[in-house]
Amino acid sequence: MLRAFFRLVAALFKLVFFPLLLLRRSRAAAPGSYVEVEIAGQLADIVPRRLLLDWRQRRAVSLFALDELATEILGDSRVKGLLVHLRSMAGGMAAAQSLRGILSRVRAAGREVVVVLPDGGDTKAVYVATAASRVIVGPQSTLYPLGFAVSTSYFRGVLDKVGVVPEILAHGKYKSAGEQLVRSSMSEPQREQVGALLGLMHETLVLAIGEGRNVTPERAAAIVDGAPYIADQAVAAGLVDGVAYDDELPAKIAEGVARARIVPGARYLGARRATRLGPILPEAVIGVVRVHGAIAHGSGNAVGLATDKAVIRAVRLARMNRRVRGVVLHIDSPGGSALASDRIHHELVQLAAQKPLIACMANVAASGGYYVAAAAHAIVAQPTTITGSIGVVAARVAFEPLLARLGIVNEVVKRGARADLMNPARALTEDERGALLREIEGVYGAFVRVVAAGRKRTVEAIEEVAQGRVWTGRDAVGAGLVDELGGFDLALDLVRRKLGPGAERLQPAVIRPPRRALPPMAPRVATPAALLEILRVLGGSLEADLALAWFLAGSSERTLAWCPVAIAAR
Repeated sequence: MLRAFFRLVAALFKLVFFPLLLLRRSRAAAPGSYVEVEIAGQLADIVPRRLLLDWRQRRAVSLFALDELATEILGDSRVKGLLVHLRSMAGGMAAAQSLRGILSRVRAAGREVVVVLPDGGDTKAVYVATAASRVIVGPQSTLYPLGFAVSTSYFRGVLDKVGVVPEILAHGKYKSAGEQLVRSSMSEPQREQVGALLGLMHETLVLAIGEGRNVTPERAAAIVDGAPYIADQAVAAGLVDGVAYDDELPAKIAEGVARARIVPGARYLGARRATRLGPILPEAVIGVVRVHGAIAHGSGNAVGLATDKAVIRAVRLARMNRRVRGVVLHIDSPGGSALASDRIHHELVQLAAQKPLIACMANVAASGGYYVAAAAHAIVAQPTTITGSIGVVAARVAFEPLLARLGIVNEVVKRGARADLMNPARALTEDERGALLREIEGVYGAFVRVVAAGRKRTVEAIEEVAQGRVWTGRDAVGAGLVDELGGFDLALDLVRRKLGPGAERLQPAVIRPPRRALPPMAPRVATPAALLEILRVLGGSLEADLALAWFLAGSSERTLAWCPVAIAAR
């Protein structure tokens, strides 16, 4: 009620001062102006509305808001182009693809797009910049379009030296999580899927450079192989168009005038929207439920975690709230807790029985991330999204050689043939190994059945694309795991299509999990339960590899993890 009162006051204010607001809109940009935006930090498809208490926190750059700005620019003939200061960019290649798509849309409409890299940039920054009609770098800065690499450390040698025997049980040819513990080098299946991932990333980069800089694919590949480039070298290589300090930009980009007119994007967008009368009463929306970070069991909103209780509260709110007409499930997660993944999926199935639900995969939606996506009516991913990884792995370690070396004797008194099954003081017997393998096969079968039910395909068809294989979004379409290639805007469009006429007016709104738990509701559709424990994506650094070893060594859970690959855009 209080919010409606403030909206009414704002509407009355606009009506009283409408002539002034109309004048402000007409002067949002002078003819021939450039609208300026700055990108520094994390990229996000959409960010929630700012609360009063978090106004001082640095927010991620909203690609949805940037896309709205692009739409305003294309509807204003006075704006000559878009000026983008790309200072830093955190996020994966899928986020970079979405950003590049927005810039490409503006350029394709006949407007000029100028990207400035004042501090230089890495592979992803150069990839985004190739969408521009002109690229300018800061003097003495360096561009590093080096490509993509994977680095993994293997610990079998050091474990042998200390007397620790790792035991990995896996189901799935490509399920390589844990192979660092039992091998001294990369397995061929792992090398195959890593090569496929890197191949698509490299191909995407080379095509972007070729199209954006108007060079042949061979020349584009040579540019990548010849990196890095200091500013003047980048100009000579054809990778950028000029060099300038920030204060020199208005003169550098000007054409036919002494200095280009530059309008800050926030001020321009505010002026363009000044005359719009917002709704007094709350409008219907398309809800956005986020599953970001490792999926964990528990409550709260810890950084880097998507806890089941928090996500379930958001899902239930979306299901109960009549204003929420449909939902985009936004996933950027490698997976997580068995219990949490299953509970989230169960709630999503109930939501999908009542409202349109489209899954939008961001940079990573593998293992548990894919598992929760399987509840959606359709799945959208960028070509470079990492997904799939339907497989099972279990691990334990035996310290028997180390204990013997230290002169430690372990005595066990038990009742039950397998009571000390997970005792780390000894290795598994063949009988115990067989029992664990049968359990793993059961977990794997449950996971495949969940995906088969969600994708409306046979178990046999899913089995062919499972086996722990990690897919790019592009290849996942051919494998039947993803429906369409695109970003958040496509996911919104699919929800609107399902809702029918009039839905084009619905805007997205991030659903914040309420502080208090919402009551469970009667299910509409039964969903099978599966034991899932999806390992968090670990990087290729030594610290990450040690973290993987520590996790698997101390875990008695069955794990559905995407292979520990950190694709670094060098």
